[in-house]
Amino acid sequence: MNWIWLCIAGLLEICWAVGMKYSHGLTRLTPAIFCVVTMLASLGFLALAMRTLPLGTAYAVWTGIGTVGTAIAGMILFGESTAVLRILCLILIVTGIVGLKLLAVK
Repeated sequence: MNWIWLCIAGLLEICWAVGMKYSHGLTRLTPAIFCVVTMLASLGFLALAMRTLPLGTAYAVWTGIGTVGTAIAGMILFGESTAVLRILCLILIVTGIVGLKLLAVK
């Protein structure tokens, strides 16, 4: 169950990052509220996951999901670069996340 909490936390990290972009520096109320709520929820789910998962693994996976997801969201929603090297770097991050999951010691 802790891995599910961690994945939810990572997905919520993507949500708050996108919300922050839409809030234009937290100057638009509705996206700013969305950003803060999803940020707190993300931290809450991360805390649940860290009850039993190793600190380094949980934090690295959480930030990795957020990093890759936010980069992909930027490409889809904001027309950010989809250069081959950028995609390759994202694949390397995903490989690291999978490796940490497979090697995690409870």
